[in-house]
Amino acid sequence: QVQLTESGGGLVQPGGSLRLSCTASGSIFRLNDMGWYRQAPGKERELVAKITSDSNTNYEDSVKGRFTISRDNAKNTVYLQMNTLKPEDTAVYYCNVRARPIGSGYSNYWGQGTQVTVSS
Repeated sequence: QVQLTESGGGLVQPGGSLRLSCTASGSIFRLNDMGWYRQAPGKERELVAKITSDSNTNYEDSVKGRFTISRDNAKNTVYLQMNTLKPEDTAVYYCNVRARPIGSGYSNYWGQGTQVTVSS
């Protein structure tokens, strides 16, 4: 099995920055795509950013130029650097990883979620 541990959320003023981290652990054979989703109150969960195993990235339009996704394969960790935060970025952020455990096929795994609140 694969477990995801997120960290880095919190309260920040508009214009501020946060960095989210998500580390995968367990009996991992291979990690494929890694990404971040978010869900605001009353809204559906949406993709924020994704990074492939060879570091190709894509972003939701509203975060382009402000957020940067990266990964450290040696640490099985994906990061989301969030700059110039806006109140509309307020949401619970979820890490998502497509992983192959030892002896199994690929599955999608979700982190527990971390709250990001942008408010003055």
